[in-house]
Amino acid sequence: MTMIGDVTERDFQERVLDSETPVLVDFWAEWCVPCHMVSPVVEEIGREKADKLQVAKLNIDDNPDVTRRYGIMSIPTLMLFIKGEEKARLVGARGKDALLREIDPHLT
Repeated sequence: MTMIGDVTERDFQERVLDSETPVLVDFWAEWCVPCHMVSPVVEEIGREKADKLQVAKLNIDDNPDVTRRYGIMSIPTLMLFIKGEEKARLVGARGKDALLREIDPHLT
């Protein structure tokens, strides 16, 4: 997997929006139990799609400006960015198959 790792308000533009590779951003918080359930699934998808996708995590508590900018109201929220544009938004804990149904069409 191409794992960007944790992104912050300081590097979100450079590491996510300016990326030539699609980036799946996992908006999460330490206290969020469903976020911890989704995280291994997101990492598995990242490994399987390493040639087409990068994965990043953004802690909403530490990065309130980015969280507000994208209207994140519930977590976990996954957003797929391609060349700086939001292409998919998935809210709530979902299984791997459900996530791939939403993500795969954008990774051609």
